Amino acid sequence: MSDQTAVVITSIAHPTVAVKKIARHAIDTGTKFFLIGDVPSPKDFSQEGCEFYSMERQAASDLTFAALCPKRHYARKNIGYLEAIRSGATRILETDDDNIPFEDNAFWTSFPREMEIPVLESDASRWVNVYSYFSSETIWPRGIPLEALATANPDWSEAKTKMVVCPIQQGLADENPDVDAVYRLTRTLPLNFDAGKMMGLGRGSWCPFNSQNTVFWPEAYPLLYLPAYCSFRMTDIWRSFVAQRIGWENGWTMLFYSSTVIQERNDHSLLKDFADEVPGYLNNAAIGKAFDALSLRGGPEHMMDNLRICYEKLVSMNLVGKEELPLLEAWIQDFVAVRFSTN
Repeated sequence: MSDQTAVVITSIAHPTVAVKKIARHAIDTGTKFFLIGDVPSPKDFSQEGCEFYSMERQAASDLTFAALCPKRHYARKNIGYLEAIRSGATRILETDDDNIPFEDNAFWTSFPREMEIPVLESDASRWVNVYSYFSSETIWPRGIPLEALATANPDWSEAKTKMVVCPIQQGLADENPDVDAVYRLTRTLPLNFDAGKMMGLGRGSWCPFNSQNTVFWPEAYPLLYLPAYCSFRMTDIWRSFVAQRIGWENGWTMLFYSSTVIQERNDHSLLKDFADEVPGYLNNAAIGKAFDALSLRGGPEHMMDNLRICYEKLVSMNLVGKEELPLLEAWIQDFVAVRFSTN
């Protein structure tokens, strides 16, 4: 299979600066660009260089998930992942419509082109504030338990460079990085991270990652799944916990690398963000403990069962609605169908 990057975004706006820039690059390089709309999306949306999926186009697809996924929800981005997989993508790069790639094309070129790379790796069995490795300022990622911030990070000087396998890689964002509402309500931005750094987190080292600047390789494609029946501000965070926990069973390291985008953040109500993040503030540490105790198995043949086990646990904790389980089954069904169609 030839090397083929696909970009996936969801948007309800006319083409933004970020969308236009990604579309231009897609035209120049043959990159596939899937943009998933929703009910509020402009009816006259048009952008050369991207495949726009209106609600009508989604409904006309053969994807069971498209028919079951709630409307007006970020989880419709899952449709873009499935279409990218169907297209034969050998790498999926996801972002949002307010993350503008750097002018130097680092968004496309700075992340490692291979899954197996040498990188400094933390193997501390605890929550790790990865942002502290990329900045001397006080800053933490959205989704890390607030109570974990009171404990000093592992001494990065003791981290060792190892050859690791990392099929999920998270790039950071400058100026308006992905921080929680507590940070935004109590501190000031903009902030730019240090350039030219990478850090890996091995088994037992928890840190949330988001869906704003993230690369997935095919081995990890099942872990792209974004849950729909939970807080909007937790959908990609809780996905990241599921992905990390399953990744450990496969011997994978979670990679973080320096910023390749500038976020010009869309309008948000910080108090609404805070309310939507409360389930995370109260439960993220508990999710880590619950996931630590799960009995999972490594290997691609167990990936889907591991997904079911993780989401069944979140449902049993009353953090995700029970409606999530049939939606997950629809994702699994569609995933198998589109993955088979590319082989």
